[in-house]
Amino acid sequence: MLRTLRDIFDSFTAIAESQSPQQLSHVLQLATAVLLVDVMRADADMGDTERAAVLASLGSKFALADDELARLLELAEDTAKTSHDYHRFTSSMNAHFTQAQKIQVVEYMWQVAYADAHLDAHENHLIGKIAGLLHVTHGEYIGAKMRAKEAAGLV
Repeated sequence: MLRTLRDIFDSFTAIAESQSPQQLSHVLQLATAVLLVDVMRADADMGDTERAAVLASLGSKFALADDELARLLELAEDTAKTSHDYHRFTSSMNAHFTQAQKIQVVEYMWQVAYADAHLDAHENHLIGKIAGLLHVTHGEYIGAKMRAKEAAGLV
C-alpha cells in the first residue's frame, strides 16, 4: 500500500476523471492525512497525543486497518516535509468531498490542535488558512472549532 500511495501522490496533478475510484480514494486519504500532519507539525511541542489524534481522525474518516493507517501516516509525514502549498490537496477535496465532509476535516484538524490541551498560534493560523481553501464558511469553521474544543474537554 505504501508504494501505491506514493505512486498516487506522484500523479496528484493528474485529471481526476482519469483516476480509478480506488486511486481517487487514496488521493483523498493522503490529502486529508497531510493536512492533519501539518497541524501536528505546526506546534513546536509535537507529541504522542497529537500523533494519536491524527491516527484517530484518519481511522474515523477512512475504513483502514491499523497497519494501513500507520503507513498512510508515515507517507503523509514524508509528504508534508516537502510540500509547499496546500492547493493540490484542497483542490481534490473541493472536487470530491461534500461540504459536510470538508467541515469534518476542519473539525479533525481542530481535534489534533486541541489534543495536547493547548492551542498554538501557528495551529490556529494554519487551520484558518485550510478552512478558507476548503470553502468552509466562518460559521462552519467556528462550529467545528467549538465541537472539537468540547470533545477535548476544554469548554
